Amino acid sequence: MTASFPRSRRVLALPLGMAVASAVAFLPGTAAAQPDAASRPGGPVSSVADALGATLADGTSMSYVVNVRSGPGSSPSAKTSAYVKKAIAKAGGTVVIAYDKIGVIVVHSSNAGFAKEIRKVRGVASAGATRTAPLSAQSDDALEADRPLTAAEAEKAAGQAGAGQDELEPLQWDLPAIKADTAHKESLGSPEVTVGVLDSGVDDTHPDIAPNFDAKASASCLGGVPVQKDNAWRPVAKESDHGMHVAGTIAAAKNGTGVTGVAPGVKVASLKVAEPATGMYYTEAVVCGFMWAADHGVDVTNSSYYTDPWLFNCKTDDDQKALVDAVGRATRYAERKGAVNVAAAGNAKTDLAQDEIVDDSSPDDTTPTERTIKTADCLDLPSQLPGVVTVSSTGAKGIKSSFSNYGKGVIDIAAPGGDSTKFQTPDAPATDGRILSTLPGGKFGYKAGTSMASPHAAGVAALIKSAHPHASSAKVKALLYGEADAMKCTDPYDIDGDGKVDAVCAGGKNANGFYGVGMIDALDAVRK
Repeated sequence: MTASFPRSRRVLALPLGMAVASAVAFLPGTAAAQPDAASRPGGPVSSVADALGATLADGTSMSYVVNVRSGPGSSPSAKTSAYVKKAIAKAGGTVVIAYDKIGVIVVHSSNAGFAKEIRKVRGVASAGATRTAPLSAQSDDALEADRPLTAAEAEKAAGQAGAGQDELEPLQWDLPAIKADTAHKESLGSPEVTVGVLDSGVDDTHPDIAPNFDAKASASCLGGVPVQKDNAWRPVAKESDHGMHVAGTIAAAKNGTGVTGVAPGVKVASLKVAEPATGMYYTEAVVCGFMWAADHGVDVTNSSYYTDPWLFNCKTDDDQKALVDAVGRATRYAERKGAVNVAAAGNAKTDLAQDEIVDDSSPDDTTPTERTIKTADCLDLPSQLPGVVTVSSTGAKGIKSSFSNYGKGVIDIAAPGGDSTKFQTPDAPATDGRILSTLPGGKFGYKAGTSMASPHAAGVAALIKSAHPHASSAKVKALLYGEADAMKCTDPYDIDGDGKVDAVCAGGKNANGFYGVGMIDALDAVRK
């Protein structure tokens, strides 16, 4: 069985990953801001080599990752790293930054044969281009909120808020869905725990974010190099509001106004890894984000995106293998340093456990070309890397969201990510089936997607870490899974009620393709 992937993860009809909003789904009645990939510079490419031949003819530069060979579970030796760096210079490359702890070197080169040449060097495990477009600015590609909250809705919600509730909390059906409202009566989480949001920028001046923001753990990682100067982690004009929405779901302060996060007492850090002009999440930035988080005391990371430009990175391809290697080294390092890595499963409403999938959305930074990938060889980064918690999405009626990817053995756990209101209508006083959270400039708005499910799980992981401050990342994950509420398969799954089965769930109540081990449980997180 195969399934065709459109060019963007952001549109419900198109989904799984995507640049700006990555795992954000556009539901019926909304519009996508992403231009068709055919309008981007460059022509169809079937490989990085094809792209390099076209783009480097004029001497423009490309970005690469070079992974230094090391022993099992060890860092490369200083001697080997030094040797590889000299070889990089000889091959026409310039080292941008070297993450020597994991043996990943970010390189720029205008030599079209750089990757092929450097792979032959003793001490190089893998090397590949991180993109198919040259290192140059592209047109603005920002997303607006799926739907901003109206003043009338805010005023009505404030009038319905009960004792101890923030003003907009009556609209947050997702909190009682995971028992977070009850959990907050016992614990809001610890300010000693920080969740790192690898995403677009976070506005730390927002009144619901400012009380819980961890500036010391925040940085911009664009280009693979961490920068804190001038609050570089903040969003710039016309940048996607995706990271802000994610941050609010995790840790919006319980301060009497606005919305309430899943863990409103923990800290949140901004690790900016999405390029503002294009919305692309490139490997060098993603590696930087995990490394910065690991070295700055971040306890949980959230990744609601896939690593561009490939929807799936195949280890059978020399370039893509290098990207799998680089991001995998970074996530493993973060986990060894104590971080729990949580990621969105994607919105292609596709069974990721099937043997083959047709991907016609890659590469997404030039013009995609159709290819059939074997799931045994090809991974969505970072969500399908070993050790990463992969989260599917549920709607207000507690069943798999219409857009959510699934797959037995792929999905680890489920969390609220919203759905079209006409498919899953919430109970009053909530009125919208999507997730309400923070937006830049002190605003609030609704979005839906596995991008919204993942931060719910990250928030619960933060509550667990708060209750067990000395727990290892493995222990926190074990508690996250063990405390989940088991969910049996939805069978038959006919989300639009047209009499046709829309997806088939494999597995039993305690482990299946729709919900993994079940729904996250915030109350158990603070009690057990």
